[in-house]
Amino acid sequence: MEDKRDRKISIMGIVNLTDDSFYAGSRILGADGSFDSAFFLSRIDSMLSEGAHIIDLGACSTRPGSESISEEVEWGRLGPALSLLASERPGLSLSIDTFRPGVVSKAFDIVGPFIVNDVSGGSEAIWRTVGDLGLTYVAMHTRGTPRDMQSLTDYDDVTRAVYGFFSEFSERADAFGIKDWILDPGFGFAKTVDQNWKLLREMSVFKEFGRPVLAGLSRKSFLYKPLGITPDEALPATMAANMLAICAGADILRVHDVQAARRTVETFYIS
Repeated sequence: MEDKRDRKISIMGIVNLTDDSFYAGSRILGADGSFDSAFFLSRIDSMLSEGAHIIDLGACSTRPGSESISEEVEWGRLGPALSLLASERPGLSLSIDTFRPGVVSKAFDIVGPFIVNDVSGGSEAIWRTVGDLGLTYVAMHTRGTPRDMQSLTDYDDVTRAVYGFFSEFSERADAFGIKDWILDPGFGFAKTVDQNWKLLREMSVFKEFGRPVLAGLSRKSFLYKPLGITPDEALPATMAANMLAICAGADILRVHDVQAARRTVETFYIS
């Protein structure tokens, strides 16, 4: 019988260089847009000490209904943070949440290789940039932009639709020279509450692609809205959903609460 501990389950800690991400506890910028470098580094150090394997930086909110910002504003937030990390925390395993090729190129010039976490569904421009630079890419299923997502209908088989998306992406990855990519089913993006839960229950089907599977479930609305609670109160629901994801084959948990995620993984190992 295979030992569960032979499975490597990585924890990706979320750090938002924003002032409007849906979960206030993940925000780094002050209400006036100010950046506190000491607070930023302490947040990163805390996540690493709690068991994070990857730090995921985002400078542009991707919550549903969020207002778009320009590339200049995004880079104005991200650039100083990356420069600080390059000097103070070199060698950090880093993921950057962006859909803009220009941001990817400029970030690479500062920190070198990193994971591109693209929640937009992708574009030829960013795939070409990722392929040219030889970066790892997180391909996430969605429809439309976070501000104006086109939801799957109640008549769509959500798992079949998402599986088809990745079948097509696999061919695109080959065409653009993307050798390393991670599959993200896109929980909370363009899906109803019932569809999110169905997708989670059936997530093991995506292991057929032979790629690492990322589950981004942390404090999302399909967890807390049916319970009539807020994102601040959704940690227990997140831990339960993360356990379901691990049992369905998730390789990476993208979370706001690293210590809780580590304990969920440890519980899986001993169960």
